[in-house]
Amino acid sequence: MAATKRAACLIGWPAAHSRSPLIHHYWLRQLGIEGGYSIEAVPPEGFAEFVLHLKSHGYVGANVTIPHKERALQLTEPDARARAVGAANTLYYDGDLLRSTNTDIEGFIGNLDASAPGWDRTAHALVLGAGGSSRAVVYGLLERGVQRIALANRSIERAQALRDLFGDRVVPIAWSDIPVALPGAGLLVNTTSLGMKGQPPLPIDLSALPADAVVADLVYVPLETDLLAAARARGLRTADGLGMLLHQAVRGFDLWFGARPHVTAELRALVEADLLGHT
Repeated sequence: MAATKRAACLIGWPAAHSRSPLIHHYWLRQLGIEGGYSIEAVPPEGFAEFVLHLKSHGYVGANVTIPHKERALQLTEPDARARAVGAANTLYYDGDLLRSTNTDIEGFIGNLDASAPGWDRTAHALVLGAGGSSRAVVYGLLERGVQRIALANRSIERAQALRDLFGDRVVPIAWSDIPVALPGAGLLVNTTSLGMKGQPPLPIDLSALPADAVVADLVYVPLETDLLAAARARGLRTADGLGMLLHQAVRGFDLWFGARPHVTAELRALVEADLLGHT
């Protein structure tokens, strides 16, 4: 049995505490699959050798985290999503070919679909931040047909770079113009680290948002950010960062173990308890 047991891993440096093993081992148990998921601490200078010989290390695939995501893109055959985001977070074999993708896009969209069904009826979104997570969010929103995405970033040049990448449906705006953009936004997404534990707050007055707007925050420590608390106080629907974390893990599991798992309330409670125990 040990010879046929499929295993995947998370490659990072340093290999900080990760919830990925908890998530994947839960699914393996639920689906009755003989498999494993480990954490591999691999420094940058050893990353290429490790990835290019992933099979000989005993793995059918891997997640990739900081600081290896961009390098993973260069060493593998990336799909359109990984190329668009400029980073790969999931590696898998197609025969002997090592392919890569970025599941942050479907993690974000899948979480929105589960948390706020019908969110995509809106034509306009407001996205805060222009980093790697923002690229995944913008790609997913455009793919789902959102017509206009106002993109606010403290450096307007970084926002303009995303417009150059994704086209004129992305409209860069100054950070100071966020209040002006709120009344027309059916979806507000925070992709910055503002509001995260140990980071500065994200001071935004949500009173100008439409009554049927949805607010999403990619931060999951704390589980409920001040932004989400303010949105819920207004009666707005929300999608949190933990939901995205869970949903982004689905496709990797399917690629490695050949079964599509489900994000359940039980799994969420398990990861919530782990988060609360380490924060």
